[in-house]
Amino acid sequence: MRLLTAVDQLFLLLETRNQPMHIGGLFLFEMPEHASDNFVSDLVQQMLHNKTPPSFPFNQVLYHLLYWKTDQDFDVDHHFRHIALPKPARVRELLVYISQEHSKLLNRAKPMWECHIIEGIEGNRFAMYFKIHHAMVDGVAGMRLIEKSLSKDPNEKHVVPLWCVEGKRTKRLKAPKAPTVSKIRGVLDTIKSQCEVAPKVMQELSQTLFKEIGKNPDYVSTFQAPPSILNQRVSSSRRFAAQSFELERFRLIAKTLGVTLNDVVLAVCSGALREYLINQNSLPKKPLIAMVPASLRTDDSDISNRITMILANLATHIADPIERLEIIRRSVQNSKQRFNRMTANEILNYSALVYGPAGLNIASGMLPKRQAFNVVISNVPGPREPLYWNGAKLDALYPASIVMDGQALNITMTSYLDKLEVGLIACRNTVPKMQTLLTHLEDEIQRFEQAIRDLPEQKVAN
Repeated sequence: MRLLTAVDQLFLLLETRNQPMHIGGLFLFEMPEHASDNFVSDLVQQMLHNKTPPSFPFNQVLYHLLYWKTDQDFDVDHHFRHIALPKPARVRELLVYISQEHSKLLNRAKPMWECHIIEGIEGNRFAMYFKIHHAMVDGVAGMRLIEKSLSKDPNEKHVVPLWCVEGKRTKRLKAPKAPTVSKIRGVLDTIKSQCEVAPKVMQELSQTLFKEIGKNPDYVSTFQAPPSILNQRVSSSRRFAAQSFELERFRLIAKTLGVTLNDVVLAVCSGALREYLINQNSLPKKPLIAMVPASLRTDDSDISNRITMILANLATHIADPIERLEIIRRSVQNSKQRFNRMTANEILNYSALVYGPAGLNIASGMLPKRQAFNVVISNVPGPREPLYWNGAKLDALYPASIVMDGQALNITMTSYLDKLEVGLIACRNTVPKMQTLLTHLEDEIQRFEQAIRDLPEQKVAN
């Protein structure tokens, strides 16, 4: 049994028919050389008849919005789908299928996850689409579970299904239990830890109020995001788009300009959004604000949610890519410097106080035209080595995240080998022609590449 955290409960409370709160991913696999025609079917049968019991959190069912408990009636058939797309099964048809499935709510009466195996994709490939409720794991935890379920050895066979992989939590549950600490002691420890972080949190809040807001141009408040077409109410319909980009292109830009890789990623997204909104005749005069999730994990855990957020000024009102990048860099650095002065628990409490009203506004919809940010841009670290599933090489993995009322577009990326994998999810009815953002991303990368070629040698050296 595990109690739900406040963040876990928030993801459940925010969920409506038009606002599913699950995250997921599309995983494309190359068929092994000389694989039989029944390779995927055999793989499916192996998964369905696997004798290993489901592990934490995949065997957990929700109980009264209070805690997770083990599902005593677990049946994999409630979670597993095996389909073949009609020919020609191009990536386009695959993305349509993912768009439809990502629109559907998960069943709260069962452990809240699904796994879809999709065969018959062009290029001798098959796919896995996996989705799991955000109350169970965050993006980083989900990625770690995926990595643990696959193998680094192409010759390894009979890899256990994802839902049977033992994480740290499962191992702890199996370990001999230490003497039980009383519930009262646990409550007292919680109160003590909160009291210990309070002085530092209040100090940082004071600095934010009296030295940052209105005085520091690099500080991004929850009140400065302009209204945009990205910040409307959403329907239940979703559109998913995905593409791979060479990671080395981003690294070269970052190295040349002396900034971080994440700075460049944000700047490329900023330029793409700027072009998209110009084409829609909807570019606000004020810069868009991005919410950038930041992991607070200090270990390799693979459960629950340990995230905060950084607000980044995307400087979409500026045409010059390098000038825009500098503004983005400074705004992100401002938040990082603040968080570097705090522990993880202090950051969580600070974030709850500063960003809590914004979350309440999203949940209640009281002020639909007053959003704390315009778009979510997330970058989740991914595997650095090639991964295999019973000899089938993982070719690409595309993350799929959440949109909600007032936040109709989400851009999530992850790295895999030498690629940056981009997954876009948006409300189909609210964000028209969303897939053109992929073209704008490529155009913006080229714009940066041209800009660094045009820089004087002296400036590059500096």
